Parts: sequence; structure tokens; C-alpha cells
Amino acid sequence: MPNALLLLEDGTVFRGRAAGKVGTTTGEICFNTGMTGYQEVFTDPSYFGQILVATNVHIGNYGIKDDEVESEHIKIAGFVCRNFNVAYSRLRADRSIQDYFETENLVAIEDVDTRALVQHIRTQGAMNGIISSETDDIDELKKRLRDTPPMAGLELSSHVTTAEPYFIGNPDAKFRIAVLDYGVKKNILRCFDARNCYLKVFPARTDFAAIKAWNPDGYFLSNGPGDPASMEYAVVQTRQMLDDGKPLFGICLGQQILARAAGLPTYKLHHGHRGINHPVKNLMTGRCEITSQNHGFGVLEQAVYDAPSLVEPTHINLNDNTIEGIRLKNKQAFSVQYHPEAGPGPHDARYLFDQFVGMLG
Repeated sequence: MPNALLLLEDGTVFRGRAAGKVGTTTGEICFNTGMTGYQEVFTDPSYFGQILVATNVHIGNYGIKDDEVESEHIKIAGFVCRNFNVAYSRLRADRSIQDYFETENLVAIEDVDTRALVQHIRTQGAMNGIISSETDDIDELKKRLRDTPPMAGLELSSHVTTAEPYFIGNPDAKFRIAVLDYGVKKNILRCFDARNCYLKVFPARTDFAAIKAWNPDGYFLSNGPGDPASMEYAVVQTRQMLDDGKPLFGICLGQQILARAAGLPTYKLHHGHRGINHPVKNLMTGRCEITSQNHGFGVLEQAVYDAPSLVEPTHINLNDNTIEGIRLKNKQAFSVQYHPEAGPGPHDARYLFDQFVGMLG
């Protein structure tokens, strides 16, 4: 494979070798600290428009299995790692990571000092980057990078949502849940299906009248990519759902949309939370859980604490005290910033699905 380079928005250059498809790609640079589950991460729609850095040294070492996905295709814009393992150990795997990336047209770079890169991101914050295995002309790459819009202000859910409504589960199930697909992961749908729920998954920009006409027992706001401040359509939808009075649950981007519907602002985190080992405290029970996370925006902490009659914080991140869960006091509505469905990650927070289903009855 040819040489490749990664150029960051601040002019920093990391050199390595091409992996996956030979080409050029741009996106916001971010990192994930998970040691397993790389395929689920690649296909998580919340990563749309981002170049992913893996902090784990070996990626691809257990191969690719076609059913271990969170959406139909890879969603990351590019990939950076230390060791890109084309040879794999798992006998049940369907193919190598190189075959997978070539099929999905994903540009990647390996043999990068990812520890130094992650330290740089943690210090300087999230920024755009460009990977190229086609050219090492820094001036040309800087020009292309300047044309890449920042993540703040981007509405990306429209790029990953379903084109048409579809159903999941048993039509005779006890409960019906309307799912707003802002970039929903498959494992979220599986978790509801396993709890005797029938789901209708709606495109992100569906009018509330069409959602209500299905007569669901509750509403779910999914995860997804982009800046929640650019999704006024989703805020309007959510306010209409809240006015309808039925239970509502949100995950990740869903929490940010719920917060904005309640009048609480969101903001861009310095470098985001991504991985499967983030400690979170449940303020209702006093217990802690290890969580799976993937978000670059959050709910403004002080705004939550300044509105005690409206909203209650239910979970906080023990690394930086950011808000990881909220509950509206005047509505049957709650949300979490992290991913209780995992995929990949621990199952500590699966109780949240039970909590929501318990509200439907």
C-alpha cells in the first residue's frame, strides 16, 4: 500500500500508510477508546461525517462478520489506526477488514502514532482533518480542508434517516412505540422488540400528525449525528409529542432534542465522549454504571441546574460532571446522553428500556 498522511485543521501532519480504499476523505477528527466492537462503531450512524481514530492498537484482528452492524453500511468518513490487521483469527468471520473497507469505499490510514494524535485532540479539541493516500501536496490538501464545513451548525440526520417508515417486531405485541429515526442503531430497536414492543420507525422529518395517526403508546427519540441546534424541525416534533401527554424516551441526540424542546440550550464539547468504559452515576439510586458513549454535543449543565421546577438531572458523568440524563418534571419524559443499548459496550444501563416500557402500561 502507498504512503498516506493525515492533515489536521491546525496544520499538524501525521504520516503513515494507506489502508482500505486509496483516496482522500475529510471530516471532523474524533477518537474512540473501546477495545472491541470496531465493526459496530464503524456502522453507528452517529459517526456520520467524522474521521474516527481508534485508540486500541489492533483493529481488524477478529475480522468482519456481516451481521455485526448497527446500520446497513459504514457511516464513518475515514479511519485512523496504529495496526490495521488484515489477517484475522475468528473462524466465523466472513471477510477481512481490508475487503470490508474496499467494498464500502472507505479511506483509512495506519501506522500512525495514535497515542500522540489522541493527546493532541484532547489538548487542542475537536477539529476537521483530511486523510489522503493520493497526494502529499500539503497546500492542495489544506485548500480542500478549508472547504470542509465545521460540525457545529450541521444538520446530518437527514443524511442517515430512513427514506420510508418501516416496522419492527410483532404486530400483536403489548405496546406500540413510534421511533423517530435521527440515525437509530439497530440494537436500540432490538432492545424494544425484546420487551414486547411493536415499533414503527419514522423518517426524521415526518409530520407529527402522521406519527400520532398510528396511535402509539409512547414516543422514542433516537441517537444520530450533527448539531442539535440545527434541528428545529425535531424540536417542534418533540414539543408536539410532549403536548400529546404520552411517555417519551430519548437517547444521545434524542436527549439533546428533548432538552431544546424544554428550552434548555446545547453546546459542543471540547473533544466529545466516545468509548465503552465511561463511568456514569445514577443520581436517583446513587449507583454507578459503566457506559457506552458517542457524542460531541451535550446539554448545558448550568441551564439544567437553573431550572429545578422544569427539569431534574438524573445521571452525571463522573469524568467531567457533564449531564448524562434528565427528566422533565411536568411531563412523562426522560432521556440519557449515553447508549444503554451498548452495541458495543456493557449492559449496565439496559434497565432504562424496562423503565420506559413500564411507563407505557
